[in-house]
Amino acid sequence: MISTGHTSSTTELVIEKEAPRLRLDQFLARELPRFSRSRIQELIRKDFVTVNGSPARPRDLVRAGDRIILNEPPLEKIDIEPQAIPLDVIYDDDDLVVINKPAGLVMHPGAGQRDQTLVNALLHRYPTLSGIGGKERPGIVHRLDKETSGCLVVAKNDEAHRGLSAQFAERNMEKIYLAIIAGKLRRIAGTIKEEIGRHPVDRQRMSVRSGRGREAKTEYRVVISSNEMTLVECRLHSGRTHQIRVHLQHIGHPVMGDKVYGGRFAKAFPRQMLHAWKLAFEHPRTGERKNFEAPLPEDFQKALKSLPALTFSAPRA
Repeated sequence: MISTGHTSSTTELVIEKEAPRLRLDQFLARELPRFSRSRIQELIRKDFVTVNGSPARPRDLVRAGDRIILNEPPLEKIDIEPQAIPLDVIYDDDDLVVINKPAGLVMHPGAGQRDQTLVNALLHRYPTLSGIGGKERPGIVHRLDKETSGCLVVAKNDEAHRGLSAQFAERNMEKIYLAIIAGKLRRIAGTIKEEIGRHPVDRQRMSVRSGRGREAKTEYRVVISSNEMTLVECRLHSGRTHQIRVHLQHIGHPVMGDKVYGGRFAKAFPRQMLHAWKLAFEHPRTGERKNFEAPLPEDFQKALKSLPALTFSAPRA
């Protein structure tokens, strides 16, 4: 049992009865879906979260009787340079924008890249974006890997950001991907339920054998196949880092062109053949169910046609 209190900038949670042994960052991400887990971790590290009056660490376990206070800081000023990078806009209104992200475009500035990112492009076209994600990630509700193409929703204001983040946390968002994978599956459909966490040795990779993973579920369905490769439709029921890539590699059919998990298939194509095909959610202001689809990019279609044993036909709608 958890009691809560909330003002414009302070949230208080009191754990009244014994709760599952969760890390502080996991617990707060579950109870406060308006924040992403990375944002929660940042707030904890910067001492905006206290447990029983004292600063805490993201990995600290919560216990019955704990009084947790989160003081939400003022939104940070966005100081990223807007850049005139072309965007393929699928949908646009006062609250959000849905982008068809091209492969090769990095989501936001980081240690290795300060410009030529999606955020630079967004700020050029939309000078005011939600600041909840922090100054490096304005408007970013969810992410796609650099080499993944397809549907991505961006929040223009804080209300939309909180509403969309809550739908992600509550798994009310429908996310369907298309992936070209190595080999031919024995089953035409199935479900992969394996926890995913940071690889115990290589911290740049994720793994189903981390020992401290989080629940992850991916449904897949074969669309078309040859002996060499298969086009599968993947439906996500969770949003773990690299989830589709890790799950498909785990069952012995990595994404073609995946330089991290692809093994001997890493160089099959210039980039990983993964496309965020469909995205559906309730509009955070109107409640209307919105459905979006990103057409297959040219390199993806070309990859499907590259093997003569495969006859390409579009996946079902």
